[in-house]
Amino acid sequence: MLPIITEEMSSEVFSEAFQDVQAWRKNMVQYLKEENPEINSAILEVAKFDENIDLKAVALGAYLSYRLLEIATENDNLGLAEE
Repeated sequence: MLPIITEEMSSEVFSEAFQDVQAWRKNMVQYLKEENPEINSAILEVAKFDENIDLKAVALGAYLSYRLLEIATENDNLGLAEE
């Protein structure tokens, strides 16, 4: 089951990402190349699949989703550790 993403988590990630979208997206590319290269490749392949869609917008949405799920999972794991 996927973890719950709270409004607070969303606000935090959006605030971080939208300060400098291009830099944040580039940092996520580098982070995912190391952390989970298969996901990074999948994001880039999907973004390149259709010429009519904006590659950067697709990648940004995917990276935002990945980061939100990552934070929510970490939060869930902390809760389990405390129990």
